[in-house]
Amino acid sequence: MQNPLVTVDPGLYLWTIATFLLLAWALRKFAWVPLLKALDDRQKTIAAAVDDARKTREQLERTQQETGKLLAQARVDAEELLNRARADANVFRQELKDKAVADAANITKEAERQIQRETAKAIEQIRGEAVDLSVAIASKLIRREIKPTDQDALLHEALREMGRPPQ
Repeated sequence: MQNPLVTVDPGLYLWTIATFLLLAWALRKFAWVPLLKALDDRQKTIAAAVDDARKTREQLERTQQETGKLLAQARVDAEELLNRARADANVFRQELKDKAVADAANITKEAERQIQRETAKAIEQIRGEAVDLSVAIASKLIRREIKPTDQDALLHEALREMGRPPQ
C-alpha cells in the first residue's frame, strides 16, 4: 500500500494548479492591487509631506534671514536716530548757552548804563547841593564878614539848614 500523499494523481495536480491560479488571480484582484495602490498613495503622501517640510524649512530659513536683516537694519536706524538726537541736543544746548551768554551780556550792559545814569544823577545832585551850599555860604558872607574861626560854624549851620548833619 502506498501512501496517498506520495502517489501521483494527475487530476489532483490539475485541481491544485487551477486552485492556485484562481487564488493568485483573486489575491491579485482583491488584495494585491488595492494593497499596492494604498502603499503607492501612502508613499505619495509621505513624499508630499517631506516636500512640504522641506519647503517650510526653506521658507523658515528665508524668514529668519529676512528677520536678521530687518533687526540689523533696525539697530542701524536706531543708532542713527540716537546719534541724530544727541547731535540735535548738543546744538540745542549750545544755542541755549549762546543765548544765555548774550542775555547776560545785555543785562550787564543795561546794568552798566543804569550805573552810569545813577552816577551822573548823583554827580548832578552833588553839584546842585554844592551850588546850594556855595550860595548859602555866600549869602551868609554877604550879611557879615566871616573870620576863619566862623567859617566852620557857617558851614555846619548851612548843612543843618539843608537837612544834613555835619560830619
